[in-house]
Amino acid sequence: MGKRLMQFAAALLAVCLMVPPAWAATVNRNGDVMIRVGLASSSTHVPTGELEAAHLENNTSYGAGYRFGYYDSGLNFVELARTDAAVTQVAVLKTQNLSYGRDSAQDKTTYSSSVISNTTVGCFHIQLDGSFYDYAGAAAAAESYGGFVAWINGAYQVRVGAYTSKEAAQSAMAGLSDAVQVVGTSSYGMSVVKTGTNQILFQYDDGESGRLAVQPDVTGVGETRTWFAGYKYRGGFQYHRRGGGNLTVVNVLPLEDYINGVVCYEMGREWPLEALKAQAVCARTYVMKNLGKHDSYGFDICPSDSCQVYHGMGSNKPDYGPSEVSKRAVAETAGMVAKYNGKVAEVFYVSSFGGASEDAKNIWGTDTVNEYPYLRGVVDPYEADLDDRNDMSPWTKIYTAAQLTQQLQKYGLGVGTSVKGLELTYSQLGNVLQVVVRWANGQSSTIGVDKIRSRFGVNSIRFTVNSAGTSSAQTDPSGSGGISVNDTGRLDSLGGKYAISGGGTVSQTDGSAFVISGTGTVSEISGAGTGGNTPAQPGSGTVTVSDSTYTFNGGGWGHQVGMSQYGANAMARRGFSYSEIIEFYFPGVRVTHY
Repeated sequence: MGKRLMQFAAALLAVCLMVPPAWAATVNRNGDVMIRVGLASSSTHVPTGELEAAHLENNTSYGAGYRFGYYDSGLNFVELARTDAAVTQVAVLKTQNLSYGRDSAQDKTTYSSSVISNTTVGCFHIQLDGSFYDYAGAAAAAESYGGFVAWINGAYQVRVGAYTSKEAAQSAMAGLSDAVQVVGTSSYGMSVVKTGTNQILFQYDDGESGRLAVQPDVTGVGETRTWFAGYKYRGGFQYHRRGGGNLTVVNVLPLEDYINGVVCYEMGREWPLEALKAQAVCARTYVMKNLGKHDSYGFDICPSDSCQVYHGMGSNKPDYGPSEVSKRAVAETAGMVAKYNGKVAEVFYVSSFGGASEDAKNIWGTDTVNEYPYLRGVVDPYEADLDDRNDMSPWTKIYTAAQLTQQLQKYGLGVGTSVKGLELTYSQLGNVLQVVVRWANGQSSTIGVDKIRSRFGVNSIRFTVNSAGTSSAQTDPSGSGGISVNDTGRLDSLGGKYAISGGGTVSQTDGSAFVISGTGTVSEISGAGTGGNTPAQPGSGTVTVSDSTYTFNGGGWGHQVGMSQYGANAMARRGFSYSEIIEFYFPGVRVTHY
């Protein structure tokens, strides 16, 4: 037993060390890294705002009933109370007078301060006399009076009734011999009720720092799934009233369950296995690097694309949520992350690049010389394989000069004048880093890389305007095209050239060339032949365009840093492994266990 404890301590230390000092992973008593995902919050990165009432429903066959309590510092659930298995729907309410019914403002049936109905949960109660040392004793007393158990400032109480006014509670108090006083709760109190009724099942108030936890199931099933806001989630739920306001709702669950709820939404759920494995590693690396990102709101990670899209186990649509192949990808990469120099890497991914990613220094000012060299841009010869399947690559956006003027004026640019021309500055990789708009009145507006997509209404920063500045297909950052030879020269193609085999045989090439990866994967070098499937790419330098019509021809969709998801798909189809995919898009990183 002592040896096993030492092994667990060592594993825990390893997990803590692999996260930046600013935030360490939380590991529960089962050895699971635990993640807190915000599902309802005042944070702008969470689509669902704070709630007056938050509803839960057991997913049939995945547990029944509920347990109430809190999570300790290790995110282990500590039980304070429970229902029986017959209770399948509950709602957590802030402790104010709330009525149940159709709330037109929210367009749903719920508990709300704006709903007027006969089913109202009041916030005044009668407290009974007595000290209770455990839930069983408090529950027995509560049942005899038709009341409920409350956990108030670290102690059990028994309370009766849910009155809308102190006067009503005082009037009812006269008939109870064991009544002590009329009580309410603080601005941080929460009540759990049986949905659709005013029956309080449990009440919790532990002040500003208090966090009510609800753990689905009292039957002991192996896996719980619980409905919240239209999606099914594994794990448990945590509630608190930030600043005494409405409810923040947090999903608390093991890391690998969280990754299962990300991969199928960030990438096609039926995509090739190795591509999904690469996505799983990226998703896991991202969350382990960004633990505590939203701690000021009470959770680690948001559920939107500001962090990673997360919808748990899906909805009631049969083709939405984790698939067998996506779950396999998560299981077969469990615990694997991308590291650079032994530390968890800062990874990013987008739908596609349209031919090349970009140096993060040019996008966000990131130090890609010393701190994040693996976030330099790479030419992508693979994702064009799937252009016929990628709706966002290639793409075209056409404006007349008047329409382009109107588009830019929406952002306060060029008011009172019109577009005369555009001056586009390209990086060595062919991505637009700056656009200077020349106006008819002689003035100009400079649009930086962070505003280009929004200002021009385009999907990426990889485009040409009126085909100006395009060059032939390229396979290197310099834009000169061809194939690198010993890092000292270049060949435009392999036509007419000769190759020497490992046995010394000399033969003329047919214009094609193949590369063998470290794991033995053989794939053709894109651009080595006479044609290739990579379309013409933008060059580098500055291009000026002026016309009555502006046609933006581009490829890709996203911020242009990190891994291309369509590129990963294409690489998987060519036979690359998930680690090769990761290491191609993040040069210098290694895929290893955290």
